[in-house]
Amino acid sequence: MDFESFDNLAKTARGDIMAEVVFRGGNVINVFTGEVIQTSVAVSKGTIVGIGDQYVGETEIDLTGKYLSPGFIDGHLHLESTIVTPAELVEQAVKCGTTTYIVDPHEAANVSGADGIDYILDETANVPANVYVMMPSCVPALPFEDNGCTFDAHEMRRYLDHPRVLGLGEVMDYVSTVNAVPQMVEKLALFDGKPKDGHAPLLSGSQLNAYVLAGITNDHECSTMEEVIEKRRLGMHIHVREGSAARNLEAIVRGILQRNQMTEGFSFCTDDKHIEDIRREGHIDCCVRKAIACGLPPVDAIRMATINTARQYGLHHQLGAIAPGMQADLVVLDDLTDVRVHAVYHKGKDVSGFHARPKLPQDSPLRRTVHCQPIKPEQLELPVGETSHVIRIIPGQIVTEHEQCAVPRQNGVFVPQGEFSKIAVIERHRNTGKVGVGIVAGFCLHGGAMASTVAHDSHNLSVIGDNDVDMLLAAQHLRDIGGGYTLVSGGKILHTVALPIMGLMSDAGFDEVQAELAVMIARAHDMGIPQDISPLILLSFLALPVIPSLRITPRGLFDVNQMKFIEV
Repeated sequence: MDFESFDNLAKTARGDIMAEVVFRGGNVINVFTGEVIQTSVAVSKGTIVGIGDQYVGETEIDLTGKYLSPGFIDGHLHLESTIVTPAELVEQAVKCGTTTYIVDPHEAANVSGADGIDYILDETANVPANVYVMMPSCVPALPFEDNGCTFDAHEMRRYLDHPRVLGLGEVMDYVSTVNAVPQMVEKLALFDGKPKDGHAPLLSGSQLNAYVLAGITNDHECSTMEEVIEKRRLGMHIHVREGSAARNLEAIVRGILQRNQMTEGFSFCTDDKHIEDIRREGHIDCCVRKAIACGLPPVDAIRMATINTARQYGLHHQLGAIAPGMQADLVVLDDLTDVRVHAVYHKGKDVSGFHARPKLPQDSPLRRTVHCQPIKPEQLELPVGETSHVIRIIPGQIVTEHEQCAVPRQNGVFVPQGEFSKIAVIERHRNTGKVGVGIVAGFCLHGGAMASTVAHDSHNLSVIGDNDVDMLLAAQHLRDIGGGYTLVSGGKILHTVALPIMGLMSDAGFDEVQAELAVMIARAHDMGIPQDISPLILLSFLALPVIPSLRITPRGLFDVNQMKFIEV
């Protein structure tokens, strides 16, 4: 509450003076009582001052037949993963009703350190939404990773008093956490008493107990209800993730219903969602819609999108509900089944007129972050024996299976064919020349190669394909243009989306990026990638050595379950 304005706001609440805006006669969703009440909402100076039909406004908005919800909150996301600028992501997602974003900028930090974090904060300073930041806890994700920068507790200290920094971002290095490694303990202690985001896929038993003991308050990596229940029993809040590659919502929501679980400990998040998916199916409104379709009562689904998340991050005194003193972040819905968004208001003002404008100068160092030497054909050769370690893709998930099986070979060298593709990860920050090569089953790209400088979390250059010629061309093309995505076939560049900002984002504009992405993805599916796989998102996760079970880094294959590299 802004108590400098309290006298004026109190007069409005008492009815002594007119409200600036009254939202008249809608069906107001009360997340405290679970009721839907036909009434009016009075707003002044961006704050809800009263509920009831007695209020009169200088401007009145008729909501007869409509539903009025608190603004939606994304409990955990990486703005960089949308591949457009942070402001442009907000432009698209806020119109879907998401008025608050809990952001972990560890993608930018892994490439450019504090400069990347500052870019995220600067870009979102004046958008019509609430953008909060969690300090990246694992930059690099694991100590051996070949990323662009190290971001430690000392560098975090200067952000402690920033009004939009809430706590510590997802703690992916669970090994350092549960073993109380001093560098990790220093970060945990720095944010003692503040929210600490988790990242603990399949962590269980005594290891999970030690992880929770560190003060980690939530997790967004659950893919089964058994995992959810174990973490909930230890007090962890669960962000139900529905992104582009990891789609966990249906399994978890149906599990909540089958087990008659209370929903207070659950929220929604997107984590990593591409802009074309947001445009096609929505953002947090999509999560609400899908949860209702699974059988969750609409008000419970809306609670998971609003007040539950606000409470998790200590924002519930100002966000997540429609009540006096709350910020007037409001979503007008046509119905509570399809959850069609009719209008969105941030601090009482319609957001429909917001258009993002690129701000990063053309000569910024953030536009020059791809530093790798050309790779040689022999660096892609992969000797194999009778059986090989294979990364098996699981459709709809970012976790993988670790298989050991026979693969196609000739003269003792792996030959990609059928379901077996070759993948290479090339260090692109310090020009070290490191190249890791492995085998992926289930990607099924035939007649070409796909490459990306988006490769969580270190963001090296990843390329996957069925022949070395196209893989070499794809890698060289991204090196030449300074990062992005490209699809190659028959020695020709078919489609490219340039991502000049840290090799992660484009400021060319959503329409141009979305159009080229749509064509590229459709062509990739035509080349054999299964329809239930989001190819660019999935490729971006195959190099992340904190997600079970088998990954590939510039140093080679990494067994996540055993936390060790595999000798090939």
